[in-house]
This record gives sequence, structure tokens and C-alpha cells, in this order.
Amino acid sequence: MDVFQHFDKVIAEAVSQLVAAGELPAATDISRISVEPPRDAAHGDIASNAAMVLARSAGIPPRRLAEKLKAIISGHDAVSEVEIAGPGFINLRLKPEFWPRIVTAVLEQAEDFGRCDLGRGIKVNVEYVSANPTGPLHIGHGRGAVFGDALANLLEFTGYDVTREYYINDAGGQVDQLARSVHLRYREALGEDIGEIPSGLYPGDYLVPVGRDLASRHGSALREMAEEEWLPIVRDFAVEAMLDLIKDDLAQLGIHHEVFTSERSLHGEGGEIDTAIAALRERGLVYEGRLPPPKGQLPDDWEDREQTLFRATAFGDDTDRPLIKSDGTYTYFAADVAYFHHKFRRGFQQMIYVLGADHGGYVKRLEAIGQAIAGDSAQVIAKLCQLVRLFRGGEPVRMSKRAGDFVTLREVVDEVGPDVVRFIMLFRKNDAPLDFDLKKVTEQSRENPVFYVQYAHARICSVIRNAQETLPESILDEDAVEPRLLERLTDELELQLIKRLADYPRTLRGAAEAHEPHRLAFFLYELSSTFHALWTRGKELPHLRFINAEDMDATVARLALLRAVRYVLANGLGILGVVPVHEMR
Repeated sequence: MDVFQHFDKVIAEAVSQLVAAGELPAATDISRISVEPPRDAAHGDIASNAAMVLARSAGIPPRRLAEKLKAIISGHDAVSEVEIAGPGFINLRLKPEFWPRIVTAVLEQAEDFGRCDLGRGIKVNVEYVSANPTGPLHIGHGRGAVFGDALANLLEFTGYDVTREYYINDAGGQVDQLARSVHLRYREALGEDIGEIPSGLYPGDYLVPVGRDLASRHGSALREMAEEEWLPIVRDFAVEAMLDLIKDDLAQLGIHHEVFTSERSLHGEGGEIDTAIAALRERGLVYEGRLPPPKGQLPDDWEDREQTLFRATAFGDDTDRPLIKSDGTYTYFAADVAYFHHKFRRGFQQMIYVLGADHGGYVKRLEAIGQAIAGDSAQVIAKLCQLVRLFRGGEPVRMSKRAGDFVTLREVVDEVGPDVVRFIMLFRKNDAPLDFDLKKVTEQSRENPVFYVQYAHARICSVIRNAQETLPESILDEDAVEPRLLERLTDELELQLIKRLADYPRTLRGAAEAHEPHRLAFFLYELSSTFHALWTRGKELPHLRFINAEDMDATVARLALLRAVRYVLANGLGILGVVPVHEMR
């Protein structure tokens, strides 16, 4: 049951009645009406801006229109009071007997409570991580990985048809440098003293076992070849090894992509790049021309020459974009064009790109590609993940010996656990910088959000285990909870807890629409906070304890409420990719 969607319909029906009575225009637009909890709980249970957004088109002062709406809404069987506040806000208070319906709805729907058809089956491609296959993932990659995965889960839960995809950047010069680095380790495995790793190659120890595996497979044969012969062999081997390493790192966080698309697969005569550029050329969107020099200091590789260009400025980009390099090969941007074209041909209606903060300059060009190829038939959505700064007890963490020049994601996961990494990464908005302190995230305190939420779930499990050991089985039967018993939940904190549960479906819809899974993490923290407050209140006031042998009706009602809270905590954590614990160790 979605309380706010329900009263959205109630208010829409009230507007329809005013339209039918000729007091509002027939074409009244209700799309901007909001129905949500008031900012201050003292103002009621539900607030709406309906009168304020409709007043101008109706030619009626907002408060006067609010009075007309109040007269209709007041007759609803769940409404106890309607107040008009300020310039025309409509605040509703619901009858106490309404709230038990929420507990019943959660128990009936269980793991499906909050699930909705917001997406209506729209095909969405979420591309995330997509790190160059040149080494293990670092902690910064981890933020994009967790954000993208949680966003995909959230969209799937709210009715979208989601595909999780990883784009393998395996066509650039960096993979050739990777191959040369692995070849050095291969020679080392054969007994050579390779000395210091040359500048420009990858020095990390993670390539040592790759070199050994290459030597085991090929013996000394590669050492006898010229570079142009061994390079493609070693490159393919190295990329495959790095992808296995990356997939294993991601698996430790519970992340599994359904599709891996190789950039190299887009190249070649008659390939996706050729097809996409030909389609754009037919529409006059590709031309031969010159670009003005970049502002400021010229890069070393800049050339004033005629180039094959895409008319990106026609779609909001800052400059037209080169598609072909001076040596006749395609630019990285050309691969971006082809990759979007490839997604569009696969039928995706939304393409979500999860990018690092250093890729902010890519957003306009990606949007230009989307507009040029798909028009309004598909949408490009770019989400930037800001940097992660790693600390231990307030001190910056040093670089990893294994990686050579950064802290690997795997090292962090091994130290604090995947659940901690995922929740902390999601407890801050993706475009805000994140300080990740390895000491603080494992503290057992309210200041550590992942502990606080997990502890709430574990505490509820403890109460239910205790009930199972001490109470008759009939008391614990979820199907036997009568609505009249739930009316015993009258304490202020009990009602606050139910109202938090009622806000869960709205939170999910809002988080999915805004592509902001951190909203769900915040919600779970607030729900846990209210639960912990109720737990403490029961310690102080024995008649409010969850298990009260002298009042079985109240015990049944409170256990039902706890089971409902447990469902929502478990469901929300599951969407975030965090395993709800049943006991704290």
C-alpha cells in the first residue's frame, strides 16, 4: 500500500469534482501536484501543494481554492482533519485506525512491499565501472561500482527492464603498454633480471602471476619473436587476465554484469563504427573541416588540419568532435558514437553512464551523441561519482605495494567487508566527495550508519527468536494477526515507526526517478533510528516492551510491527546490495 499515491488519487478526484462543477478549467493540469509528508510532523501526516499550483490557471486565490478542496477531502473515511496553512498548503491528519493498515500491507506483501511499476518495463542500460583492463580496481572504481549496481537494483525493483553492462576499453594504447608490462614479467618468470620497470609501463606486483601464467603456457617461444608478433598474443592474454581479476574484485562486492562489450569489437571494416558514422554522414552530421585551436596552452599533439568531424555543436556540445586521427585510425570519441549506436540498436530507451568525476567533460558529448542518433526515442543519463579519500583514524592511507601506485578496492573489502563498503559508499550522494575512514566504518556506534542499520535488523531478529522460544506458536503466526489487535499500537513512537514504513514506497519511487540510491540509505538509517528509540522506550517503560507476558494482545501487535520493520530493512538493504545480519558479533 502506497499511502501517498493513494491520497494523490484522492486529491486528483477532488480536483475532478471541481472541474465537473465548473469551478476549475476542463484542461486543468494536475502533473505538478505533490503529495508528501510535511516537513514538520506537527503539521499533520500528509501535505499537498494542490491549491497553490492550480490557483493561477483557475483564477482563484490559493487559500480560497484550498477551502474548496478541503470541503471534498474532509469527507474521506481515513481523514480526521484538514488544515490550510500559509499561502494555501493543504495538510491532512489521518485517523488513528488508518495506520494499522500499513502493518497489514507490509506483512501481506513481505519482500514485495514497495515494489511498483514506475518504469513500465522501459529498457534501461546501466553501464558502470568500465575501468581500463590494465589492473585491479581501486577504491574510486568501487564507488562507481556500488552506485551503479544499487541504481540498477533500484530501477529493477521499481519496474524497469534493466541490463547491467561493462564496456571494455581494450582498443587504446594503454592495452599495448599493458602487454609490454606483462611481457617483461614473462621474461622475469623465465629467469631474466628485468631491472626497474621502465616509465610508462605498469609496475604493480599484480602482473607477476600473469607473467608466470604466460610462461607456463608459451614457454620461451614468445621471447624469440619480434614485438609485432608477440604483442597481439600477449595483449589478448593480458586483457583476459585483467578482466578475470576485475570480475573477481567485483564479485567480492556482490556485483555481476550481464553484458561485457569490447571496444575492439566495434572496430574493423563494416563494424559498428563504420555503420554509425555512415548513418550520421547520410544526415549531414559528419563533415570534413577544421577546428579552432583549444583555448589556453595548446596540447603537444594538437594539429591544425582538415579532419572528419561530427556536428556535436548542433546538439548542445561545446565544439564539434573529431572522428578520425591523422594516422587514419578512429578516435576514442568515434568508439563512443558506435557504442551508443550499438545500445540503441539493441532497443534500450535509457542509457545510464556511471562516470568518474574526471569524466565530467564527457557528459555534453554523450548527450550530443544520444540526440543525434536517437532523438527523443532514447535518453542519455550521465551520473558522476566524486572522488573517495581513504583514511585510517583520520590519517591518509598510503599507497598499495601490490598495485604500485594506488589502494586496491580488494584490499579495502578484505579489511572491512563488502557490506560496510557498499553501505558507506551509498550513504552520501554520488556527486559529493566521500571520506572513507577504515577505522570509523567498523565502529559499533550510532555515528557508523551501516552498524546502526544492521544492528536494528539484528535486534529485531533477537526479539523474534526470544518470542519463538517463550511464546505459543499461535501468537507468532503472521496470518493470525487480527486488525483489531494492531489498533493497540498507539504509543507516539509506535505510530512514528508505522509512518516511516508508510513512506517506504514513496522513497523508492523518488530515489528511482532521481537516480539517487542514497535516498534509500538515508531512509533505512531514519527507520532504524526510530526503531532504536522505541527499543529504549520499552526499557524505560515496561508496559511498552515488545514481549509482555501480561498483555498478549499488545505482544502480538508489537511483534507484527517488528516483523514489518524487519521486512522493510531487509528489502531496502537487499536493494543496496547489503546482507541483513541476524545477529551482531
